[in-house]
Amino acid sequence: QVQLVESGGGLVQAGGSLRLSCVGSGRACNIYYMGWFRHAPGKERGFVACVSPSGGSTYYADSVKGRFTISRDNAKKTVYLQTNNLKSEDTAVYYCAATRVTFATTPGSYSYWGQGTQVTVSS
Repeated sequence: QVQLVESGGGLVQAGGSLRLSCVGSGRACNIYYMGWFRHAPGKERGFVACVSPSGGSTYYADSVKGRFTISRDNAKKTVYLQTNNLKSEDTAVYYCAATRVTFATTPGSYSYWGQGTQVTVSS
């Protein structure tokens, strides 16, 4: 079992930045690919980014490429999502999730989920 807890969301003006964190607990957290997803009102939960177990490889949705950076610190069992140049369309609840599937981009491929953290971008 893996438990995930996100933090770092909030209200920010367009063009601003936030750093989201996801702390894991439980056995063998560091063997999982970790992903970030987001869910905006009226839309399906969508893939944002994921990182390999070692942290050496990453993959991003086109909509955030060049603005968001995913990273992990395995010693702290923590995954980060640095969000820069935020836009109003980035407003959503952001979730972290864990999977054994290599660079999975669909929610159904992830086995463990956090409770989410709200990001609101004002224009």
